[in-house]
Formats: sequence, structure tokens, C-alpha cells
Amino acid sequence: MQDPRIRIATAAILSISAFISLQGAAFAFFWWLGFTPAVQLVKKIRLVFPLLLTIAFFSLVLELFGGNGLSYFIRMTVIILIGIWLYKEQKPGEFLSISVWLFGDRFGFELGLVSEMGMQSLSLISADFKRIRLAEKIKGMRWGVRSLIPTGMILVHGTLARAQDSAELLAIRGYRSGGTLCPEFLTKPMDVVAGLFAVCVFFTAVIPVSEFFILYR
Repeated sequence: MQDPRIRIATAAILSISAFISLQGAAFAFFWWLGFTPAVQLVKKIRLVFPLLLTIAFFSLVLELFGGNGLSYFIRMTVIILIGIWLYKEQKPGEFLSISVWLFGDRFGFELGLVSEMGMQSLSLISADFKRIRLAEKIKGMRWGVRSLIPTGMILVHGTLARAQDSAELLAIRGYRSGGTLCPEFLTKPMDVVAGLFAVCVFFTAVIPVSEFFILYR
């Protein structure tokens, strides 16, 4: 999907659809299979398995305390898959261009700059995670549930330290607020088709399939 505006709007619609209902999550998953390189995305993201383990843990806790843990697990898994697709499709500068296109050179530039820094942090987190896994392999340690907490603490600490360094760098360079940018976007026909199907997924999440048949009659 070339147009980042349609891509981000589509990801938001699909995520909301998956969160609203289990039916919406199912149709959002089918959209993910049909319009994204699904298998290749999962293979390239090493954080998928730890994220799924975390969701499975909270789903189990929810199930034990009387909630619908299975529904929560399915819906959150689909949301993560959509987020992975959005993350891998994103190109540097797209969030900045969209923010300036929506909100102008002042507030939009600041919002886009924060978004770009956030995406950069995600890339660095992925690189840190790979280094942690490599260090564990060298030491002969196996990856498991016990590794989640210390790994998470290392990743969070590193992210906060980099955020502080970035803020100090911007201050030293004299950045105050706002900026100038002329965004340009490329929209292909398949972008529009995928966006329309995402809207259909949203309607299936809001209106159950049985009610569609009733309306049709």
C-alpha cells in the first residue's frame, strides 16, 4: 500500500473492528491474509512470539477471573498482526508528511516529529532484542517465560535513555516548535480497494451478519 494516509486509516479501522467484536477480528484477520504478505511479515518480526506470550498470559488471568480470555486473545492477536503490517510498511518521513498534511506546519510538524521518533525507537528496540537473544545463545541460555521480565526491563531502560538523549540533542540544536514541509503522496487503485474492504470489515464488526440478512429481507 503506497499511500500512507490510506494505510494508517485502514490500520485504525481494522484495529477498532477487531477490538469491537470477535466477528470483526475474524474479518480483519481475513483482510490481513488477503492484502498483506502475511507469512513473510511474521517471519521477519522476532518480537511476535514474546508479544503473543504476553497476551496469552493476560488472557489466562482474565479467563481465571471470569472474563472471556479466549476472545481477548484472538482480538488482541489480530490487532498485533495489523500493527506489524503497519510497522513494516511504514517508510521514514511518512508520519511527518501526514501530520503536516492534516494539521499544518506548526502542530502537525511537532506531532509528526514525535511519531517519527517513536517509530525509530521501535526499530532500535527490535535491534536491541536481537542482540539480547544473541547474547543468550552465546551464554547457552534458553529463551522462555523467565526471560520476559529482565528482557523487558532492558528494552524499556534503553528506550528511555535514548529518548532523553534525543531531547537533549534537539535542545542543543535550538529546536523550538514547528517546521516547514511540502508533503507528496502516491495513491494506487489497490490502495483504494483495500481501504474500501477495511470499511466493510468495520460494518461487519458493528452489525452482526445475522442482522444483515434481516435488513436484506
